[in-house]
Amino acid sequence: MRKFMLLATGSAVASIGAMSAVERRHGRYMRGPEGHQGGGGSVNIAVLRTEAQRISTRVQARLDKAEGENRDLTAEEQADHDKDMAEANGLKNRIDRAQASIDLASGVGSGATGTTPGTAGQQQQPRPRITFTATPENGGFANLAEFAQAVRVANPAAGQNFRLDDRLAAPANVHMEQGDAAGSYLVPAEFRQQIVNLVFDDGNDPIMDLISPDPTASNRVVGLGDMTTPWGSSGIRAAWRSEGEQMQPSRMELTPRETKLGELYAFVLATEELLEDAPRVSTLLTTHAASAIRWKAADAFMYGDGVEKPLGWLESLATIMVAKEGGQAAASIVRQNIAKMFSRMIMPTQASWLANSDTLPALMELKTDAGVPLWYPNYQAAPGGTLLGRPVIFNEHSRSIGQYGDLQFVNPNGYEAFRKQNGVSFADSIHLYFDYNIRAFRWVFRIGGQPVLGKPVAPAQGANTKSHFVALAERA
Repeated sequence: MRKFMLLATGSAVASIGAMSAVERRHGRYMRGPEGHQGGGGSVNIAVLRTEAQRISTRVQARLDKAEGENRDLTAEEQADHDKDMAEANGLKNRIDRAQASIDLASGVGSGATGTTPGTAGQQQQPRPRITFTATPENGGFANLAEFAQAVRVANPAAGQNFRLDDRLAAPANVHMEQGDAAGSYLVPAEFRQQIVNLVFDDGNDPIMDLISPDPTASNRVVGLGDMTTPWGSSGIRAAWRSEGEQMQPSRMELTPRETKLGELYAFVLATEELLEDAPRVSTLLTTHAASAIRWKAADAFMYGDGVEKPLGWLESLATIMVAKEGGQAAASIVRQNIAKMFSRMIMPTQASWLANSDTLPALMELKTDAGVPLWYPNYQAAPGGTLLGRPVIFNEHSRSIGQYGDLQFVNPNGYEAFRKQNGVSFADSIHLYFDYNIRAFRWVFRIGGQPVLGKPVAPAQGANTKSHFVALAERA
């Protein structure tokens, strides 16, 4: 019985596969308000294949589960199986009909050379090929601009210009959010991932390069804080003993702590004129939006107050503030500042200096009494040079020289950050601002973070506490 059902499933979707060259030439179709043919056809084979593949995967998973448990399908599972099989067979018939229509059009010279009424003696130009493959990830759209154009004309209020692209109805990639008064369409996964990569990939922001948020499926991450040290009197300890002496146990001292992922959004309006310029749309909706989101996230890792956003290390009790020297001039940096900051760092070999570029002239003048420079222009290993052997990273997040945080010594291992696993919610509205000839796009990320330590820890020797974050105080 189970083997028969498996074979039936395979036959229903056996013709589901990659689009042929002919399909790619004819595979983009539009449907009018009453579902009539418009723009070259009435069905999108890529959409049908995607849905059939989804059903096939669901059926196969159900059968595999029953086989793994060495049983027949339950009554409920059998009913679901019959429903899926009927739907799969219906999709197969629709795909066959659409394929036959495409083959017929190709056989009679659609897109080939020839003449049409009113163009006698003129040679028709071949229809341009689409140089991409439709997948569930891109929803059948070649790029984000093409998706935006499809959404733009999917508004019934557009009157005679209304066209509902079948690709917008593909359940595996794009869907209209239920209960959304703005009538938003979720952007295909491939284009959402492009923005995720621009936000979190290396090389886009020096702070994001240091702090790499871990993906999580939850909006809240509950962890355990540990303020103990290997040399402290609490927490896990190691001890020597004589042979036969009783071992003394130690216990972990962990404090429950919660990191909430705050909602970071970008809401962008674009005019119809801008949407008609595909390259500008792609730039606006990817690079510019990602830059804005990336900046806000990185800035929160440094300055966030922890209220519906990450707790930044400069706003945390874990950061050590090194005071200025007696009589130190305003907006200056002296070698004693550097030495004291370095001495307060936990594992300085893992840390980097974060500085505003305004500090560069002052750093270049730092020397010992013997005239040995503290800052070296090691441009290949560190474009910003090195200070006491550790790289200097100039960035726009650090404040200007003389202000608190213009120079920081940061160990990124002391900060934990999280982002929502599914990346970003990215939607395009088909109704909002229609009367103003404006489109609305929105992105929503969920990001959270906070320092690992709640406060500086005592060292093994000496009285000065240490931390993963050390900042130079204001010198006004």
